[in-house]
Amino acid sequence: CIQIGNPVLLENIGEEIDPAIDPVLQKQIIKKGNMSMIKVGENTISYSSDFRFYVTTKLRNPHYLPEVTTKVSLLNFMITYEGLAEQLLSEVVRLEKPELEETKEQLIIESAKNKAELQMCEAKILKTISSAGENILEDESAIQILSDSKKLQEEIAIKQEATEEKNKEIDETRNEYMPVAKMNSGLFFCISDLAN
Repeated sequence: CIQIGNPVLLENIGEEIDPAIDPVLQKQIIKKGNMSMIKVGENTISYSSDFRFYVTTKLRNPHYLPEVTTKVSLLNFMITYEGLAEQLLSEVVRLEKPELEETKEQLIIESAKNKAELQMCEAKILKTISSAGENILEDESAIQILSDSKKLQEEIAIKQEATEEKNKEIDETRNEYMPVAKMNSGLFFCISDLAN
């Protein structure tokens, strides 16, 4: 299908997506001469620009990792006015200021990484405390681990603060396009109500 340009429908996926299809989701296309190629697994095959990949789920409210949501366009058919306005806002900003939307997506990924690092650090602290014996103050390796963890937590807090500040700036710029998104969201619901 990838080679001849037919659409593919992958049905009933869960909340985790197999990393083997990442090159397809990210459209990691390689140009060789005048041909477009893509690596799928161990094979490099030709890629047709007509190829479309659709993925569906029966989950009512799936929660995908930020890394997944930046690779795909999510459509929720149980749409609300606010949800549609937010999706339309992303599309308008992607058309008008693509670098801004790209930065926003990178900040989401960076924030998720920071939170994951913080959780790993907290788990390391708990493990150190639980395995430290009767007097933790006499265990030099435990004290060193706790000291390193504190430094790491402070670094992560600084990164997270900078990320949040940059996110606020981006949201202020994105909100300039909110009237367009809300108008189109309202138009969608007006048209869908016409059928009733």
